Amino acid sequence: MEALNRLSPEAFGTTQKLPLVLVLDNVRSGMNVGSVFRTADAFALEKIVLCGITAIPPHREILKTALGSSETVVWEHHAQSLHAVEQLKEQGYQVFAVEQTSNKTWLQDFDPNSGEKYALVLGNEVEGVSDAVLQACAGAIEIPQFGTKHSLNIAVAAGIAVWEISRKIRFR
Repeated sequence: MEALNRLSPEAFGTTQKLPLVLVLDNVRSGMNVGSVFRTADAFALEKIVLCGITAIPPHREILKTALGSSETVVWEHHAQSLHAVEQLKEQGYQVFAVEQTSNKTWLQDFDPNSGEKYALVLGNEVEGVSDAVLQACAGAIEIPQFGTKHSLNIAVAAGIAVWEISRKIRFR
């Protein structure tokens, strides 16, 4: 780990985080949740908000895919996704759903401002982001797709969206 210049868990806890929160809206798969934890760790995100039926650590599927990141990334649980989104908005976050909608901004066109705080809502593997939560968001961000399938695994979508926003904020 030293040769890779990786932070220790203690150093990670004190490092400056990207002001980006991931909100998981009723995600069914603990393995997807664990993968999102790894993404949040890799990009040093502020926290993850687990909502509704979304599994919480120390769920065995989370632990299997998170590889310890569920112990380094700050997380919290809310029974209701809408409550979590409203609370984040009150705390000054601009909240966007990662979702396919007719009224969206393509991910490559999304232009985050350095110094602003953002939250991305990722939805249930079958139903997507709930309608009530979608309505509470400032907008929707869609990842372009070019194949025959018109959906991405939530963990993959999280990785793509986080990389693009991280890149735009950190490397300007």
